[in-house]
Amino acid sequence: MAVEVKICGIRDAEGFDAAVAAGADLIGFVFFPPSPRFVEPAQARALSARHAGGALRVGLFVDPADETLAATLAECPLDILQLHGEETPARLAAIRARFGMPVMKALGVATAADLDAVAAFAPVADRFLFDAKPPPGGPLPGGNAQPFEWRLLAGRAIPRPWLLAGGLTPDNVAEAIRCAGAPGVDVSSGVERARGVKDAALIRAFVAAAKGAA
Repeated sequence: MAVEVKICGIRDAEGFDAAVAAGADLIGFVFFPPSPRFVEPAQARALSARHAGGALRVGLFVDPADETLAATLAECPLDILQLHGEETPARLAAIRARFGMPVMKALGVATAADLDAVAAFAPVADRFLFDAKPPPGGPLPGGNAQPFEWRLLAGRAIPRPWLLAGGLTPDNVAEAIRCAGAPGVDVSSGVERARGVKDAALIRAFVAAAKGAA
């Protein structure tokens, strides 16, 4: 089975076009203002319109209010809502019910105990993303270029499709997939030439390495 690849934090035409051309399965737009990869909904809509269909469009939100989600979706159609904050299972269920869309829950991982949360979220999440826990007091819940111990996921039964994230690069993604048994991967900083600026060559190399890992 082919590995799914998500290129997250797209904010310019070069990055978007490169992700599509390389064969990314999902493209992520960050709607979290503190992030260096933040995009306004209108900007994301314009980028998305460059290529119809293809990769699923994912919107990344951190503890969003319903009003924020509604305003963003009115401006920029999305396929999946990625929730990267302290959302509870009940909050996920409410968002999923109100907006009628698949939701992906991001979980920070530092130890095996952090994966215990999967059981509570599985009934209400359509997908999971496992990322390294951010440093204490860090302003960003993800996109910090930090890996965690990939083998924590090896052999673990995850009852939903999932992506591995955190410190992945074209050079280590194949090893990460093998170590974790990951069916999919997510990258942001690992395909950037400067913080928040995607590099087309790195995107192509990452997708090729991930797809070739299987």
